[in-house]
Amino acid sequence: MRVRALVAVVGLLLTAVAVDALAVTQVKSVRLWRAPDNTRLVFDLSGPVQHSVFTLTSPDRLVIDINGATLAAPLQVSTSNTPITSVRSAQRTPTDLRVVVDLSKSVTPKSFTLAPNQQYGNRLVVDLYDQEADATPTPPTPPSNVASAPEVPVTPAQPAIKLTPVPNGKRDIVIAIDAGHGGEDPGASGSRGQHEKDVVLAIAKELQRQINTEKGFRAELTRTGDYFIPLRKRTEIARKKGADLFISIHADAAPSTAAFGASVFALSDRGATSETARWLADSENRSDLIGGAGNVSLDDKDKMLAGVLLDLSMTASLTSSLNVGQKVLSNIGRVTPLHKRRVEQAGFMVLKSPDIPSILVETGFISNSDEASKLAATSHQQALARSIHSGVRQFFQQNPPPGTYIAFLRDSGKIAQGPRDHVVRSGETLAMIAVRYQVGITTLRTVNNLKTDELKVGQTLTIPTTALAAQQ
Repeated sequence: MRVRALVAVVGLLLTAVAVDALAVTQVKSVRLWRAPDNTRLVFDLSGPVQHSVFTLTSPDRLVIDINGATLAAPLQVSTSNTPITSVRSAQRTPTDLRVVVDLSKSVTPKSFTLAPNQQYGNRLVVDLYDQEADATPTPPTPPSNVASAPEVPVTPAQPAIKLTPVPNGKRDIVIAIDAGHGGEDPGASGSRGQHEKDVVLAIAKELQRQINTEKGFRAELTRTGDYFIPLRKRTEIARKKGADLFISIHADAAPSTAAFGASVFALSDRGATSETARWLADSENRSDLIGGAGNVSLDDKDKMLAGVLLDLSMTASLTSSLNVGQKVLSNIGRVTPLHKRRVEQAGFMVLKSPDIPSILVETGFISNSDEASKLAATSHQQALARSIHSGVRQFFQQNPPPGTYIAFLRDSGKIAQGPRDHVVRSGETLAMIAVRYQVGITTLRTVNNLKTDELKVGQTLTIPTTALAAQQ
């Protein structure tokens, strides 16, 4: 009986050990993306972990301790054109893994864990931000048992692109083009393995190329390669580049593979209201410039006046967003079917800039096999880019920002000042629109063939030029 009891106890102990072993998370692989100012490492995990990071100098290293984890396979990753020279690892204990990242220069680390989503399981993300050449890092005091490794020179960065001189002393109209997703965020996927992040980057680059061939316009990309940028940082990049318009390029997906067609979105009224409140609540945001190049600052205004100015700026940006969105949508409809024939409104984060008109273009449903094939074709990407370009050109030829080369051409009579479009928003009346554009109500009725003054939200009105209005 004693032997049997002893065998039973041993069996229970072995079972407990086996359960504990199974409970340890495995680090399955590591992925790397390089962005202009940082390098992102993503460790794919079989479950949640606790972790800590610290830096070492002489030579520069980053140490990542992952508690409750073991290594499932060797960590292999290409580190070219990054500050990383090698990645090595060892088990500190049977359940604690240490990863050492050898560096060619100092970095500032930031790390966090992510819960599973539709594409990936648990992840540990470590961002290594580049430091200025004269910056001196101050790492925390680490343990003394981390081995060193020789440094390897990093591939030099590409030289900055030289911009074309401003024509006739007037500035270019700047278009910020944002390719959605990127890096470890692939976006939607097609039936043949197409990734939204790749398709939209190709369209964004083609759109940039086309816009930059036109005098008086300059296009800037928020991302130029396969790496992830947080949503709010995308609009920050646009603001730093002095953007007059922000265009986010995406490819849609739906549970039904039969869904098809392109769409254009602007910010919803509810999204605009909540974002205005967020900006007013943030003291740092109140110090930012509102109105792009208009140099209207909120930092010397009391909260009530700042709120009024910010609300006016958001309203003007949203009105312009709806107008340019309708022109882009009309042009896209000439090269591909439309999912909706009017500009839709939603609370997308990338559309919430109060000082930059912003639209989001869903170029088609990548979940639809026919549209996915078209979206991956260079000829269709070029056609989509041309249609977006045409809509943008039409909008700015009618509404050029002051001080730009396009405004100079229009004021010089070299661009015909044709009619403008106005997309009706909630609460607007025909009388309000007439006052805004300084045209008569009778003129608006006549030009738009209106039998009554009743308007519908989303309705597009043609606004005649002053000369045309005078003839009515």
